[in-house]
Amino acid sequence: MGKKITGAEHPLFKIFSSEFDYHIPPYQRPYAWRREETGTLFDDLYDFYKNEKQDENYFLGSIVLIKDDDKAYAEVIDGQQRLTTLTILIAAITSKFTEDTKKDFLEYILEPGRPSQGLKPRPRLHLRQKDALFFENYIQNLQFKQLEELKSETLPNEAQKHIKENSKVILDKISEKFKDEEALLKFGQFLVQRCYIVAVSTPSQASAFRVFSVMNSRGLDLLPIDLIKADIIGKISEDERATYTDKWEALEMQTTRDGFNEVFAHIRTIYAKVKAKKSLLEEFKSYVLKNVTPKQLIEKVLEPYSTAYSTLKKQNFIAEEHSEEINNYLMWLNKIDNSDWMPMAIKFFAEHDNHTDYILWFVKKLERLAAFLHVTAKDINKRIERYSEVLTEMEVRKDHTKNNPLKSLELTNQEKVEFLATLKGCIYYLTPRRRNYVILRLDSFVSDGAATYNPSVLTIEHVLPQTVAPGSEWEKVWIDTKTREKYLHCIGNLVPLTRYHNSAAQNYEFDKKKSIYFTNKNGTTSYSLTTQVINEKVWTPEVVKSRQEKLIDMFKTKWEL
Repeated sequence: MGKKITGAEHPLFKIFSSEFDYHIPPYQRPYAWRREETGTLFDDLYDFYKNEKQDENYFLGSIVLIKDDDKAYAEVIDGQQRLTTLTILIAAITSKFTEDTKKDFLEYILEPGRPSQGLKPRPRLHLRQKDALFFENYIQNLQFKQLEELKSETLPNEAQKHIKENSKVILDKISEKFKDEEALLKFGQFLVQRCYIVAVSTPSQASAFRVFSVMNSRGLDLLPIDLIKADIIGKISEDERATYTDKWEALEMQTTRDGFNEVFAHIRTIYAKVKAKKSLLEEFKSYVLKNVTPKQLIEKVLEPYSTAYSTLKKQNFIAEEHSEEINNYLMWLNKIDNSDWMPMAIKFFAEHDNHTDYILWFVKKLERLAAFLHVTAKDINKRIERYSEVLTEMEVRKDHTKNNPLKSLELTNQEKVEFLATLKGCIYYLTPRRRNYVILRLDSFVSDGAATYNPSVLTIEHVLPQTVAPGSEWEKVWIDTKTREKYLHCIGNLVPLTRYHNSAAQNYEFDKKKSIYFTNKNGTTSYSLTTQVINEKVWTPEVVKSRQEKLIDMFKTKWEL
């Protein structure tokens, strides 16, 4: 029996080492990355380098190789664009170094050779024959000045033009971002030590092309689900393999490729109940695959959980009762800026799909819990910890029902106090995603669920303006500056609008602001909160205080605070 496909994650210092001797076969398309892809790659790497913690690693995707385990020679079936661009990047960085540092980094581009190991000097990456010498002369031998002097129109093909153009893009960005060799060295160290590629290898051309055809037919890189699939399907007997492959691919089509990858991440969380610390591939094997057989994974886990995921994402729960209410709560859950609530919901929907009364109770409580964690800005660790309480109870109390529901889904008294304190405070100072959620959710409460929300532009505006002009009506009505400060950024003084307005109009007197600033061309507004303000005759501290209290009471009632 032939060897199976193997996949391993390697840092770039190993990807560009004597363990790999990359050759681009002649049937491959030419190097085709342009300025945009190259610039985006550099910008993504630089942003990660500057903003992420030093124990975090950057994943650069995957490559597919025809390669024997004990030999360096590797025919690149997929990954040419990435390997070529990374070689240009490392070469450009190397060209800026001096002495020993240059010599060190040059070995990621050129194998220096070691007679004792039978290694001859050679480039680490060999492009197609038409472009290999050009690439070696100018890129791998660091002749960037001579390359710049070449005129693009004199180059024989598009691949060489792209190499020239992309080299300039990278060199320009290096000059812009790094002012000295020491700073560039730190970035170079990050690149080779903390940037990883998954190398998928097989000695069989047939199996390599199967992987390649799957990836290219979809126009996408290999994902962890592809490697898990190879492992799982390979363990199923040959007479059943086609059946389970069809089941797998039907689920992937149902959820979309990226969605199916999300399903696996959520399943990992359902089993692990902790924040991910390693790659999805590693943790899925550790937490999930050790507990189920391949057929159980597909039939008992993937099928029900994928169906639940699709229902949650599409908000299309179907039942004789409560479906509209349930889908409305799902719509609000999907407006939360993270999907950490999803594992609980997937598990619950998969296990209680026929209990619509209990599902309605569940989504109502879940939306409140998710809103609390969102609005009070709990970080991912706090969110995962809180949701894990629910997952644990779901596992321990398998007999929970509507008459004996999950207790951990309820907000604690302390959480209610914290939630209310945030809602009573300066809502305008929340981040835009949190602020918009609060105000649109409140508007839905005021409209009793009759409104729909899909604005192309949403702005949150002050009724009492942030700047009160001396001698204006606002100054006369709002005499006490402390009262102004107390209510200015609170929910009682804020309204949602569906378009940008002239900033000067923000300071109009109240009557003019109502008629011009808070209405559309036809004199109406789509928001109940804004309609309430338009119906007020004056905008005094007493009006705003009363409005603030009524709106907070609305939160208390609807979110059961």
